[in-house]
Amino acid sequence: MTDARLEIAAGFATAQGPKADNQDFGGVHLGTAAEQREHGVVAVIADGVSGSKAGRMAAELTTRSFIDGYLDQNPLNGIAANGIKALRGFNRWLHARGKIDPAMEAAATTFTALILRGREAVALHVGDSRAWHFRDGVLTRLTEDHTRAQQGLSHVLYRAVGIEADVKLDVRHVELQPHDRLMLTTDGVHGVLDEAALARLLARRGSPDADAQAILDEVAEAGARDNATVLILDVIRVGAPDWEAITAEAEGLAILPPPKQGETVDGFHLERLVADGRYTRLFLARSGEERVVLKFPKPAAVSERGARTAFLREAFIGRRIDSPFVGKVLTPDAGRQSRLYIVQPFYQGQTLHARLAEEGPFEIAEGIGVALKLARGVAALHRAGVIHRDIKPDNVILETHGGLKLVDLGVARLKRAEEFAEAEAPGTAGFKAPEMYDGESGSAATDQFALGVTLYRLFTGTYPWGEVDPSDAPRFDRPPTPPGRRRPDMPAWLEAAVLRAVAVDPDERFEDVEELIHVLETGSAAAAPAPRPLSLIERDPVRFWQGVCLVLVLLLLISLATR
Repeated sequence: MTDARLEIAAGFATAQGPKADNQDFGGVHLGTAAEQREHGVVAVIADGVSGSKAGRMAAELTTRSFIDGYLDQNPLNGIAANGIKALRGFNRWLHARGKIDPAMEAAATTFTALILRGREAVALHVGDSRAWHFRDGVLTRLTEDHTRAQQGLSHVLYRAVGIEADVKLDVRHVELQPHDRLMLTTDGVHGVLDEAALARLLARRGSPDADAQAILDEVAEAGARDNATVLILDVIRVGAPDWEAITAEAEGLAILPPPKQGETVDGFHLERLVADGRYTRLFLARSGEERVVLKFPKPAAVSERGARTAFLREAFIGRRIDSPFVGKVLTPDAGRQSRLYIVQPFYQGQTLHARLAEEGPFEIAEGIGVALKLARGVAALHRAGVIHRDIKPDNVILETHGGLKLVDLGVARLKRAEEFAEAEAPGTAGFKAPEMYDGESGSAATDQFALGVTLYRLFTGTYPWGEVDPSDAPRFDRPPTPPGRRRPDMPAWLEAAVLRAVAVDPDERFEDVEELIHVLETGSAAAAPAPRPLSLIERDPVRFWQGVCLVLVLLLLISLATR
């Protein structure tokens, strides 16, 4: 099984040439391991339009603003969508400044970016800078110049950042392989050296820095006419597949009836059945010395589209979310998989459901520790824009060494994935928020409700509204039973927190799961329920007891009179 991290080496070189100043600008953001996994490696090159003022400023600001803006986006929205959004806002600003600021009159720049994530590179482009892909001696140009076609006007741009209020970016996707080279150049490079010369220089296979400088040396020798900048990226190792790659893989995989214990699928020996659910069947499997869990769809219980979409969701989210409390998904070696299933690590332990069935509710201190881990897993999903939609004890694994994993992301809500059909709606009776019974497809608030019900069961072993008929919704027209009635040792603040999480009105729940985590960590008074009217004994105990005495005296007089 491979789930490697993308590894890139980058090189950069720039030369002023015969110009009075250098209006080119480029940058590479390699980032941390987490940033590479979520956002990828970002490389940008820009060439300020020389006929405008502040060309260098436009190139540098565009590069820096794009990288910052792209990294600020939700990575689950997709590379192209995030890249376009990151540049459009800056383009509007630059276009407006070019009209009102004399120092930046008509400021504009070309822009070409390469974003590498997982096993894919995405080129985003406007202007006449260029992106290239080099593999096995073949150089492929990934972009088209946005210049006038008429003779003598080939240097005139009709599209660039800042020229118009809205910018249109060309997008191209490229599958990555180890040892690929990608390159960005300004027209000071490819306007002097033809593709054959560039391919010859890339074939040197020196370091990216050395080969970038060698290209500029040859430009100078051939007669530089402009600023010249080149950026080279070497792919040392590819990472886990991204959404587009996962989608392509899944489209070619057959959906077959689930196998049985003892069978072998693609070299995985199915040792025992782990779970046989409504839509899926899970097996503990062995491949050599490695033990994993394989999840197969049940085509008879779910539509082909529903099964494929569910597995795409789980595969993509499980490879992207980085939390010790959310289950991972592994990537089978290329060419190994012959049918639709997903491969997950084997987490030694038992489900929270099984633990409650065997030993009953948790002690308060231990339960709070479990609750915190589960809530942190839910919060990690929400930060990434993912709604789980089926939080329950069956989907929580308590590991033998004390860890916890929230699993089963097959019905998670992901913008780019199609929603389930009505017959395949997400959620489990007893854990679904009231608004889901009214048509809500799932939100952070409904996840919080399901988390609250799970915590209620964790501490009491029962449901807030009593045992649940799977075919019916609970009776939300009456308040839930306070968990403290079933657990007299439960602190008041913890009871208030659980009741707030399962409030029927979403507006009465916590602002988000992060707030619930804070309460669980501190036992804060923030968990206190809304103020209720005080009883007479609480408002005025003296008057209360005076009233009691008066009633007793009257009863005594009545008793004497009747005798």
